[in-house]
Amino acid sequence: MIRADLATIPSYAPGRRLEDALKLSSNEVSFAPLPAAIEAVTEAASSANRYPDMGAVELRKALAEHLEVELEQVTVGNGSSALCQQLVQATCNAGDEVIFPWRSFEAYPIFAQVAEAKPVAIPLTAEHNHDLDAMAAAITERTRLIFICNPNNPSGTTITQQQFDDFMAKVPEQVVVALDEAYFEFNRAEDTPLATEEIKRFSNVIGLRTFSKAYGLAGLRVGYAFGDSELITAMNKVAIPFAVSSVAQAAALASLNAADELMERVEETVEKRTLVAQALGTAPTQANFVWIPGPNTAELAEKFATQGVVIRAFPEGARITVTNASEVEHLITAWEAINAG
Repeated sequence: MIRADLATIPSYAPGRRLEDALKLSSNEVSFAPLPAAIEAVTEAASSANRYPDMGAVELRKALAEHLEVELEQVTVGNGSSALCQQLVQATCNAGDEVIFPWRSFEAYPIFAQVAEAKPVAIPLTAEHNHDLDAMAAAITERTRLIFICNPNNPSGTTITQQQFDDFMAKVPEQVVVALDEAYFEFNRAEDTPLATEEIKRFSNVIGLRTFSKAYGLAGLRVGYAFGDSELITAMNKVAIPFAVSSVAQAAALASLNAADELMERVEETVEKRTLVAQALGTAPTQANFVWIPGPNTAELAEKFATQGVVIRAFPEGARITVTNASEVEHLITAWEAINAG
């Protein structure tokens, strides 16, 4: 009754929760949605008995203007993760290949396997960044899609413009490259590609961004993709109808219109991540988290839990979300207690 291959697909693991603990395991922001977004949600909830606009036209128009693209070059989905899955479904048949860095967003291999495509994981470099040379060398005649997570989750590293240019010179035109920029608003790297520019240069590049992180709408699930209109149309064909609720659309639109207010909040995180990196001795990061590489991070996570802090442990390291001043103070105090013990 059930596909046999599902036994080989890992379940997506959300960030751990502990009652009364500081949750720094899911890269959420600490502040509530913007006041304009809360007001929009309240108003939209009164008509929740009606289906949302399936085309999300008003939100897409605002995004198209924001991104300086045409309306048909933008689509929205139930978080950028849903759009990643739609992109796999739109590009891959059974047996086709999806290349991605590893470790990176843990859903990439899951999305590939769900579509019966072959996940091709390319290890990060010693500096915990994309090995673009190895990713390019892994391209075969079955390759249909390549994910580049920039800044990378969970390492927080970014690629340079020259690295991307050299990489794209090796990518066949029929292979789609997804620039996953879920942490775009936190990125302060001056020398790194931006999807808004790359889609103008390459018809096979698709940009992916989200309202779940910097915009503080993780609980409402709104992401957006932009690029070649033909690819966007294909993604829409495999989308779940009415995937973005009317409440989520209203909140995203209000948040987008209050971007200046949003960025004031983001700057606090950008400032505090430098303090956290220095205190914990981690490498610089361009996202709202820091990365502690190493094999014994499950033990480290348990030590943090005893201090009332929840972090995310992976086999290759630990990721710790950076939020605001008070939570950073709690984090650093916990770190000092762990090391003193």
